[in-house]
Amino acid sequence: MNIPVVDLNQFTRGAIADRASFVDQLGKAYEEVGFVAVINHGIPSDLIAHMYQKVQDFFSLPLDIKRGYEIPALAGQRGYTSFGKEHAKGFDAPDLKEFYQYGQKVEDGEKDLENYPPNVSVPQVSGFDKTFHDAYRAFETSGTHLLRAIALFLGLEEKYFDAFVHNGNSILRAIHYPPITQEPKSAVRAEQHEDINLITLLVGASADGLQILTKAGDWLPVTSRADEIVVNVGDMLQRLTNNRLRSTTHRVVNPPRDLWHTSRFSIPFFLHPKSEMSLACLPGCIDKEHPKAYSDMTAGQYLDERLREIGLKK
Repeated sequence: MNIPVVDLNQFTRGAIADRASFVDQLGKAYEEVGFVAVINHGIPSDLIAHMYQKVQDFFSLPLDIKRGYEIPALAGQRGYTSFGKEHAKGFDAPDLKEFYQYGQKVEDGEKDLENYPPNVSVPQVSGFDKTFHDAYRAFETSGTHLLRAIALFLGLEEKYFDAFVHNGNSILRAIHYPPITQEPKSAVRAEQHEDINLITLLVGASADGLQILTKAGDWLPVTSRADEIVVNVGDMLQRLTNNRLRSTTHRVVNPPRDLWHTSRFSIPFFLHPKSEMSLACLPGCIDKEHPKAYSDMTAGQYLDERLREIGLKK
Protein backbone atom coordinates (compact mmCIF):
# COMPACT_ATOMS: atom_id res chain seq x y z
CA MET A 1 0.00 0.00 0.00
CA ASN A 2 1.32 3.42 -0.92
CA ILE A 3 0.44 5.48 2.12
CA PRO A 4 0.41 9.30 1.75
CA VAL A 5 3.87 10.87 1.50
CA VAL A 6 4.66 14.28 3.00
CA ASP A 7 7.84 16.37 2.89
CA LEU A 8 8.77 17.77 6.31
CA ASN A 9 10.99 20.41 4.66
CA GLN A 10 7.77 21.94 3.35
CA PHE A 11 6.83 22.70 6.95
CA THR A 12 10.21 23.45 8.54
CA ARG A 13 11.69 25.49 5.67
CA GLY A 14 8.77 26.43 3.44
CA ALA A 15 6.91 29.69 2.89
CA ILE A 16 3.55 30.34 4.56
CA ALA A 17 1.61 28.66 1.75
CA ASP A 18 3.91 25.63 1.82
CA ARG A 19 3.48 25.23 5.56
CA ALA A 20 -0.29 25.50 5.28
CA SER A 21 -0.31 22.86 2.53
CA PHE A 22 1.77 20.50 4.66
CA VAL A 23 -0.54 20.93 7.66
CA ASP A 24 -3.57 20.14 5.49
CA GLN A 25 -1.94 17.08 3.87
CA LEU A 26 -0.77 15.66 7.19
CA GLY A 27 -4.04 16.26 9.01
CA LYS A 28 -6.20 14.75 6.29
CA ALA A 29 -3.93 11.71 6.03
CA TYR A 30 -4.29 11.11 9.75
CA GLU A 31 -8.06 11.54 9.61
CA GLU A 32 -8.41 9.11 6.71
CA VAL A 33 -5.54 6.60 7.02
CA GLY A 34 -3.67 7.09 10.29
CA PHE A 35 -0.26 6.53 8.67
CA VAL A 36 2.01 8.74 6.54
CA ALA A 37 5.48 8.37 5.05
CA VAL A 38 7.74 11.36 5.73
CA ILE A 39 10.69 12.42 3.60
CA ASN A 40 13.35 14.97 4.62
CA HIS A 41 12.60 13.98 8.19
CA GLY A 42 15.93 15.19 9.57
CA ILE A 43 17.26 11.87 10.90
CA PRO A 44 20.67 11.38 9.21
CA SER A 45 20.91 8.27 7.04
CA ASP A 46 24.35 7.39 8.40
CA LEU A 47 22.97 7.51 11.95
CA ILE A 48 20.14 5.17 10.94
CA ALA A 49 22.59 2.71 9.35
CA HIS A 50 24.86 2.90 12.39
CA MET A 51 21.92 2.27 14.72
CA TYR A 52 20.77 -0.82 12.82
CA GLN A 53 24.28 -2.25 12.96
CA LYS A 54 24.47 -1.72 16.73
CA VAL A 55 21.05 -3.33 17.13
CA GLN A 56 22.07 -6.41 15.17
CA ASP A 57 25.28 -6.64 17.22
CA PHE A 58 23.28 -6.45 20.45
CA PHE A 59 20.76 -9.14 19.56
CA SER A 60 23.59 -11.40 18.41
CA LEU A 61 24.93 -11.51 21.98
CA PRO A 62 24.43 -14.78 23.92
CA LEU A 63 21.09 -14.97 25.70
CA ASP A 64 22.64 -15.06 29.17
CA ILE A 65 24.40 -11.76 28.47
CA LYS A 66 21.24 -10.13 27.10
CA ARG A 67 19.30 -11.28 30.14
CA GLY A 68 21.80 -9.38 32.26
CA TYR A 69 20.20 -6.25 30.80
CA GLU A 70 16.66 -7.34 31.72
CA ILE A 71 15.30 -5.65 34.85
CA PRO A 72 11.74 -6.83 35.60
CA ALA A 73 11.04 -3.92 37.98
CA LEU A 74 11.29 -1.51 35.02
CA ALA A 75 8.30 -3.15 33.25
CA GLY A 76 10.19 -3.25 29.96
CA GLN A 77 10.58 0.54 29.85
CA ARG A 78 14.38 0.37 29.96
CA GLY A 79 16.84 -2.27 28.86
CA TYR A 80 16.14 -5.72 27.47
CA THR A 81 12.87 -7.67 27.36
CA SER A 82 13.26 -11.32 26.46
CA PHE A 83 11.37 -13.28 23.82
CA GLY A 84 7.67 -13.91 24.42
CA LYS A 85 7.11 -11.46 27.30
CA GLU A 86 4.82 -8.93 25.58
CA HIS A 87 1.43 -9.56 24.03
CA ALA A 88 -1.07 -7.30 22.28
CA LYS A 89 -4.02 -5.90 24.22
CA GLY A 90 -6.84 -8.45 24.19
CA PHE A 91 -4.58 -11.37 23.21
CA ASP A 92 -2.98 -13.96 25.49
CA ALA A 93 -0.48 -15.36 22.98
CA PRO A 94 2.89 -13.57 23.23
CA ASP A 95 4.39 -11.71 20.29
CA LEU A 96 7.35 -13.48 18.66
CA LYS A 97 9.95 -10.88 19.50
CA GLU A 98 12.58 -9.65 21.93
CA PHE A 99 13.42 -5.98 22.34
CA TYR A 100 15.58 -3.31 23.98
CA GLN A 101 14.26 0.08 25.09
CA TYR A 102 16.05 3.38 25.62
CA GLY A 103 14.25 6.23 27.37
CA GLN A 104 14.42 9.90 28.26
CA LYS A 105 17.55 11.34 29.84
CA VAL A 106 16.91 14.77 31.35
CA GLU A 107 19.95 16.90 30.47
CA ASP A 108 18.88 20.49 31.14
CA GLY A 109 18.14 20.34 34.85
CA GLU A 110 14.35 20.65 34.51
CA LYS A 111 12.79 20.08 37.91
CA ASP A 112 9.62 18.41 39.15
CA LEU A 113 9.70 15.61 36.57
CA GLU A 114 8.76 12.06 37.35
CA ASN A 115 11.76 9.98 38.27
CA TYR A 116 12.73 8.39 34.97
CA PRO A 117 14.79 5.24 35.53
CA PRO A 118 18.33 5.38 34.16
CA ASN A 119 19.00 3.74 30.82
CA VAL A 120 20.62 0.33 30.84
CA SER A 121 24.12 0.67 29.40
CA VAL A 122 25.43 -1.95 26.96
CA PRO A 123 29.26 -1.91 27.20
CA GLN A 124 29.58 -5.18 25.22
CA VAL A 125 28.62 -3.31 22.03
CA SER A 126 31.04 -0.46 21.37
CA GLY A 127 29.27 2.85 20.75
CA PHE A 128 25.82 1.42 21.51
CA ASP A 129 24.88 3.94 24.21
CA LYS A 130 25.98 7.03 22.27
CA THR A 131 24.28 5.84 19.09
CA PHE A 132 20.97 5.38 20.91
CA HIS A 133 21.30 8.76 22.61
CA ASP A 134 21.96 10.54 19.31
CA ALA A 135 19.12 8.69 17.56
CA TYR A 136 16.72 9.45 20.41
CA ARG A 137 17.37 13.19 20.10
CA ALA A 138 17.00 13.12 16.31
CA PHE A 139 13.65 11.30 16.53
CA GLU A 140 12.48 13.68 19.26
CA THR A 141 13.24 16.72 17.10
CA SER A 142 11.50 15.30 14.04
CA GLY A 143 8.48 14.27 16.09
CA THR A 144 8.20 17.71 17.65
CA HIS A 145 7.96 19.32 14.19
CA LEU A 146 5.22 16.89 13.18
CA LEU A 147 3.26 17.60 16.36
CA ARG A 148 3.49 21.33 15.64
CA ALA A 149 1.82 20.72 12.28
CA ILE A 150 -0.82 18.55 13.95
CA ALA A 151 -1.48 21.30 16.50
CA LEU A 152 -2.13 23.81 13.71
CA PHE A 153 -4.44 21.35 11.95
CA LEU A 154 -6.45 21.05 15.18
CA GLY A 155 -6.70 24.82 15.54
CA LEU A 156 -4.28 24.94 18.47
CA GLU A 157 -1.28 27.18 19.03
CA GLU A 158 1.64 25.80 17.00
CA LYS A 159 3.79 24.90 20.01
CA TYR A 160 0.92 23.44 22.05
CA PHE A 161 2.69 20.08 22.43
CA ASP A 162 6.25 21.40 22.90
CA ALA A 163 6.27 21.73 26.69
CA PHE A 164 4.71 18.28 27.08
CA VAL A 165 7.12 16.56 24.69
CA HIS A 166 10.29 18.27 26.00
CA ASN A 167 11.67 15.82 28.58
CA GLY A 168 8.63 13.65 27.90
CA ASN A 169 8.44 9.92 28.47
CA SER A 170 9.30 8.88 24.90
CA ILE A 171 10.82 5.47 24.16
CA LEU A 172 13.21 4.29 21.43
CA ARG A 173 12.65 0.56 20.95
CA ALA A 174 14.83 -1.87 19.00
CA ILE A 175 12.91 -5.04 18.08
CA HIS A 176 14.24 -8.40 16.92
CA TYR A 177 11.92 -11.00 15.42
CA PRO A 178 14.13 -14.13 15.43
CA PRO A 179 14.14 -16.75 12.68
CA ILE A 180 11.18 -19.16 12.72
CA THR A 181 12.50 -22.61 13.61
CA GLN A 182 9.27 -24.64 13.75
CA GLU A 183 5.74 -24.50 12.37
CA PRO A 184 4.23 -21.36 13.99
CA LYS A 185 0.84 -21.46 15.70
CA SER A 186 -0.09 -18.22 13.95
CA ALA A 187 0.81 -16.33 10.78
CA VAL A 188 1.47 -13.25 12.91
CA ARG A 189 4.73 -12.22 14.57
CA ALA A 190 3.21 -9.23 16.38
CA GLU A 191 -0.56 -9.42 16.84
CA GLN A 192 -2.85 -6.60 15.75
CA HIS A 193 -2.68 -3.58 18.04
CA GLU A 194 -2.72 0.18 18.27
CA ASP A 195 0.20 2.14 19.72
CA ILE A 196 -0.18 3.73 23.15
CA ASN A 197 1.55 7.07 22.58
CA LEU A 198 0.91 10.34 20.68
CA ILE A 199 2.71 9.41 17.45
CA THR A 200 5.15 6.66 16.43
CA LEU A 201 8.09 7.26 14.10
CA LEU A 202 9.34 4.09 12.43
CA VAL A 203 12.59 4.21 10.52
CA GLY A 204 13.01 1.39 8.05
CA ALA A 205 12.88 -2.30 8.83
CA SER A 206 15.18 -5.08 7.72
CA ALA A 207 12.30 -7.00 6.12
CA ASP A 208 8.69 -6.63 5.05
CA GLY A 209 5.83 -7.65 7.31
CA LEU A 210 4.04 -4.51 8.51
CA GLN A 211 0.34 -4.42 7.64
CA ILE A 212 -2.42 -1.93 8.48
CA LEU A 213 -6.15 -2.51 8.79
CA THR A 214 -8.18 -0.33 6.43
CA LYS A 215 -11.59 1.16 7.15
CA ALA A 216 -13.01 -1.52 4.86
CA GLY A 217 -11.56 -4.22 7.13
CA ASP A 218 -8.76 -5.34 4.80
CA TRP A 219 -5.16 -5.97 5.81
CA LEU A 220 -2.74 -4.19 3.47
CA PRO A 221 1.08 -4.31 3.54
CA VAL A 222 2.92 -1.05 4.16
CA THR A 223 6.24 -0.43 2.48
CA SER A 224 8.48 2.60 2.62
CA ARG A 225 11.54 3.76 0.73
CA ALA A 226 14.96 4.00 2.33
CA ASP A 227 14.67 7.80 2.62
CA GLU A 228 11.27 7.70 4.35
CA ILE A 229 10.08 7.17 7.90
CA VAL A 230 6.56 5.93 8.59
CA VAL A 231 4.66 7.93 11.20
CA ASN A 232 1.35 6.86 12.68
CA VAL A 233 -1.14 8.21 15.22
CA GLY A 234 -1.21 6.54 18.64
CA ASP A 235 -4.06 6.04 21.09
CA MET A 236 -3.14 9.06 23.23
CA LEU A 237 -3.59 11.40 20.27
CA GLN A 238 -6.78 9.62 19.23
CA ARG A 239 -8.10 10.04 22.75
CA LEU A 240 -7.06 13.71 22.93
CA THR A 241 -8.78 14.46 19.60
CA ASN A 242 -11.94 12.50 20.46
CA ASN A 243 -11.32 10.09 17.55
CA ARG A 244 -10.81 12.86 14.97
CA LEU A 245 -7.32 11.51 14.26
CA ARG A 246 -7.22 7.73 13.86
CA SER A 247 -4.99 5.33 15.73
CA THR A 248 -4.77 2.70 13.03
CA THR A 249 -4.68 -1.00 13.87
CA HIS A 250 -1.53 -2.69 12.56
CA ARG A 251 0.41 -5.95 12.89
CA VAL A 252 3.57 -7.74 11.74
CA VAL A 253 3.08 -10.99 9.84
CA ASN A 254 5.44 -13.90 9.28
CA PRO A 255 7.63 -13.96 6.16
CA PRO A 256 7.19 -16.51 3.37
CA ARG A 257 8.41 -20.01 4.36
CA ASP A 258 11.59 -19.65 2.30
CA LEU A 259 12.58 -16.69 4.53
CA TRP A 260 11.83 -18.29 7.89
CA HIS A 261 15.55 -18.59 8.53
CA THR A 262 15.97 -14.81 8.52
CA SER A 263 15.61 -12.26 11.31
CA ARG A 264 13.57 -9.07 11.13
CA PHE A 265 14.74 -5.90 12.88
CA SER A 266 12.62 -2.81 13.44
CA ILE A 267 13.25 0.44 15.37
CA PRO A 268 10.19 2.53 16.29
CA PHE A 269 10.28 5.72 18.37
CA PHE A 270 7.21 6.02 20.57
CA LEU A 271 6.71 9.72 21.22
CA HIS A 272 5.13 10.19 24.65
CA PRO A 273 4.39 13.39 26.56
CA LYS A 274 5.17 14.00 30.21
CA SER A 275 2.97 11.91 32.47
CA GLU A 276 1.05 14.89 33.84
CA MET A 277 -0.30 15.92 30.42
CA SER A 278 -4.08 15.74 30.35
CA LEU A 279 -5.61 13.57 27.64
CA ALA A 280 -9.07 15.08 28.19
CA CYS A 281 -10.75 15.46 24.80
CA LEU A 282 -10.04 18.84 23.23
CA PRO A 283 -13.14 21.08 23.28
CA GLY A 284 -12.67 21.81 19.57
CA CYS A 285 -13.07 18.10 18.79
CA ILE A 286 -16.42 17.73 20.59
CA ASP A 287 -19.79 18.62 19.08
CA LYS A 288 -23.31 17.19 18.70
CA GLU A 289 -22.20 14.77 15.97
CA HIS A 290 -19.09 13.80 17.96
CA PRO A 291 -19.93 13.67 21.67
CA LYS A 292 -17.13 13.18 24.16
CA ALA A 293 -16.02 9.55 23.83
CA TYR A 294 -13.50 9.22 26.68
CA SER A 295 -13.23 9.98 30.37
CA ASP A 296 -10.55 12.40 31.53
CA MET A 297 -7.16 10.83 32.23
CA THR A 298 -3.51 11.86 32.29
CA ALA A 299 -0.91 10.38 29.95
CA GLY A 300 0.78 8.69 32.91
CA GLN A 301 -2.43 7.04 34.06
CA TYR A 302 -3.17 5.83 30.55
CA LEU A 303 0.34 4.44 30.04
CA ASP A 304 0.15 2.55 33.35
CA GLU A 305 -3.20 1.05 32.35
CA ARG A 306 -1.93 -0.08 28.96
CA LEU A 307 1.34 -1.56 30.28
CA ARG A 308 -0.74 -3.79 32.53
CA GLU A 309 -3.01 -4.80 29.63
CA ILE A 310 -0.08 -5.92 27.48
CA GLY A 311 1.62 -7.90 30.24
CA LEU A 312 4.67 -5.73 30.92
CA LYS A 313 3.45 -4.50 34.31
CA LYS A 314 1.74 -6.49 37.07
